Formats: sequence, C-alpha cells, structure tokens
Amino acid sequence: MRKFTFFAFMVISLCACTVENSSNESLSPNPASPISKTELDQTIFKSLQDQGKFEWSSVSDVMVWSALNQSDKVLSVGYKPENEGNIDHKIHEINIQETAWKTAREKVLDIIFEEESKTNSSLKRSELEVFEENILPVIDVRVSNLSTIERLRASKLVRYAEPMGYSPNVETNKNNANAKINSDSGCDSNTPETGLTSADYTTISPNAKASWNYAYHSVTQAWAKSTGAGAKMVIIDTGCSNTQENLGSTFNQGSSSGRTIEKLVTLPRDTFLGIPIGSVETPNDGCGHGTSMQGAATAPRGTDGNTAGIAYNANLISIRAAADVFLNESREAKGVADAFTLAGNRTDVRVISMSMGNIISNSQIGDGVRYAYGKGKLIFCAAGTSFGWTAGWAGVIFPASMAEAVAVTGIKDNLTQRCDACHEGSDVDFVVVMEKVANARKPLSLAMSGDTPSTVGGSSVATASTAAMATLVFSKYPTWTRTQVFDRLKQNASYYPSRNGNFGWGRININNALN
Repeated sequence: MRKFTFFAFMVISLCACTVENSSNESLSPNPASPISKTELDQTIFKSLQDQGKFEWSSVSDVMVWSALNQSDKVLSVGYKPENEGNIDHKIHEINIQETAWKTAREKVLDIIFEEESKTNSSLKRSELEVFEENILPVIDVRVSNLSTIERLRASKLVRYAEPMGYSPNVETNKNNANAKINSDSGCDSNTPETGLTSADYTTISPNAKASWNYAYHSVTQAWAKSTGAGAKMVIIDTGCSNTQENLGSTFNQGSSSGRTIEKLVTLPRDTFLGIPIGSVETPNDGCGHGTSMQGAATAPRGTDGNTAGIAYNANLISIRAAADVFLNESREAKGVADAFTLAGNRTDVRVISMSMGNIISNSQIGDGVRYAYGKGKLIFCAAGTSFGWTAGWAGVIFPASMAEAVAVTGIKDNLTQRCDACHEGSDVDFVVVMEKVANARKPLSLAMSGDTPSTVGGSSVATASTAAMATLVFSKYPTWTRTQVFDRLKQNASYYPSRNGNFGWGRININNALN
C-alpha cells in the first residue's frame, strides 16, 4: 500500500492515546474550532488498536464535522426511505429511481440545503452535489456546518453520514495542500528488473518466463487443465499502461489467443481543479501499480521473453478507479464504489480483484462491494501492505476486512512468515508465496513498457495472483457458483480443513483444485 507519514509521538504513545467522545452529542453547542487532526488521529488509531477497525458511526457529530474541516469537506450520505431497515443484503436490488427512493433523496437534500444556507445565503441547491450518482443510494455533498451533520445523523432517512476523503496523516505537498504525494510503496516507476537470474524464473514455451513463486502453487502444472480461456476478470486499480504492448496490441500472442482486454476508468477528475461533475480521468496508469497487477494475473504466454501471468488466456477488464493504492481522497472513494457497481453489472464477469484500500472504513465503498457481491461476483481484496511497524500491529485493512471480500496476504518462501510489509490477521483467507528469504526477490510481472519483466510484492500481488487462480477454476467449470469456486480453492489449500489464525486456509495448490 501507499506509504503515509505518522507523527512520531503517535507511534511511540499509541497505547496512551485518549478516546474521543463516542456518542452523537456535541462536545459543545457551537464549537469555536474543529478538533485537531492530531486528536482525530489519536482516536482513530486507538480504535484500530483496540477493536481492529475504525468506523465513523462510532464517533461524535463533532468528530465527523472536524474531520470534514480537516479534509475536503465532502460528506458521503447514504440514504433510504424512513420505513426501510438495513439494506446491506439487498442493495444490489434497489432502484433509486423508484418514487420512495427519489423522495428520500430529495428530503435529505432539503435538510442539507436548509442548514448550509444558514451560513451561506448565496448557496444554490444545485451546487450541493460534488459527484453524480446513478446506482447506489448515496449523495456526495460539500458540507461546512455542524448542524447539518447533527440533523443528518439523527434522521431516519440517513444510513450514514461520514467524511468521504479523511485519512490519518496522509502526506501532502507542502506547496499545495490538495496535491497528494504518490508513495514509492504503492506507486513507483515499475521499471524492468535488471538483476534477474535463472533462479527467478523458468523458461517456458513458446518463449516466456514463469515466475519463481509459481512452483509453490503448482501453477505451471495447472496450465495443462486450465489457462483461463473463456473467463473474464476485473482488476480495479490505478489503470493500465498505454505503452505496455502485452496489455495492448500483443495481448494475444504465442499461447495466448482469442481473448479481449478493456481499459475503463471510473476515477473522477480532481474537483479542486473546477472540473465539471461527471468528468473522469483517462484509463492510463500514472502509478504503475495497476499495470503490475494485470501483468501478474493475465500477461500473455508469449514469444517475446516476457513473463506469463497465472491466467494467461483469460479476458481482462482494467478499471482505473484511483490515483494510487491508498484510498484517501473523496474522488478515489467514488471511483472505487463506481468500479464495483460497474463490475457487478457486467454479466460476463465472475472475478473482481482489488489490491487497494485504507486502514479505516468507507461506507460508500462498502456499498459498492456489497452491490457487486449481491450480483454474484467473487471478490478478492488485499489484506494490506505498508511499513514494517504498521504491518506488525495493523490487521487486515478495509475493504478486505469485509465479510463479502476474500482477503489475501503474502508470505515468504519459508512458508511460515508474512512478507516484511504484509498485514496478517483472522480475516485473511489465503496466502501467496511472494518474497524470498534469501534476497527479498518478489514475483515477476509486466513493466510499464518493454519485454523485460519487472517485479512486484506485497499483499497486492498475492491478491491479483489468487484472483487469477480463481479465474482458472471458473474457466474449467464455467457453470459453477462463487461458493463452489471458493470452496474448491479452500479445500486445496495448505491448512485445510483447519484455519490458521493469521493466514486463513493457507497456500492454494491450484493444480489440485482443478482436478
């Protein structure tokens, strides 16, 4: 995951942090100033340490309002008709154009406009919404007043009202508070690896490389039974390189043939730049992470000497939903939620892989994940990759921590240790061998351009690899359900029938799973 800087004292005194008032009562009728970012982050990290998660529903109106003021002021408001209960299980069935849902939406907007107009007489109702929403029962609005938060969170029309873009201690460009810095733990140049030796791959026909870690999952043996042909997977990430031919004009070459690749984008342009609502970025990868995930999963088994992906004959849909892998911007939350609904509505898609996330939850992304899950998709998410000390205490990140997601992390080739930067925990379902003890070598993937492989690590590549294995199973058994495929993977993993406390069902033998 993307690196993010924490105050030094917070790391040292994490256990001594004070807890913010967790009720919905304001600390004062009209606070003179928001709670400081330091105090906000102390509360968040205390919750993560004590409960393994942080959710905005557990904190006060003042804290939500303060977090808005410490970010871009975009509030994500999930709504519903007053007579509706919990809709998580049926969110994929809801039509927000039906009268009851349209009425609920308008009433929520009325509340927001009434309260925000008290301090902004020139405000127009049409100016409230930051992003357009056509599928999920959500409104994204820019909010300034505490009274707006209080009324929304007290309303039976509101499922949640939370800061969309707040994240603890994200690095920012000191010259531009809105310009996020891409971290080298998530976004890097994704350049060719010049130090590869014969110990890092096996040469396979017609002229491709099989990554060294495939042997720990019997991948090359599995190819005699399935190559992914006929199956289609979605990778939600930072986009796809427009200069990597193996994800373009030569996606079909050698033993890879008859398949398709689509490059889509759901990431809105930065609203701070005054871009109109509905305008999106290009599908091109400006980070490098998405390209490496797609390479590990679906790179062609070709003739150019490059690496072959695990599902080298599968169809691929790349969705650029974020600028980097740490989902800390409002537009990234919107992009990811939209990517899940897009993938959920594709009847030709069986598998979704996302190697991005955050250490705190985001309800709008959660809505998107549940929507896709309700549509029958098998969803794989990264358990988390970050600093070594963060990986030591922070468990499985969001949304991999959700019940609807299959959480994956990475282990070393001694088969007993997590990778140096990988998260672990009881929510993990599977692991992939992706780091050598001797020299920290990571698996092979596609660089941004050229025919020399790059390498990529963390729970990110473990997730894309596991999703590719599931795609091999769907390819061989196209009529199987999500549950049948998951059970086959589980039953052919190293810890089955037991479950490890940190590594779930363990390491999949995909060759056995295809028997």
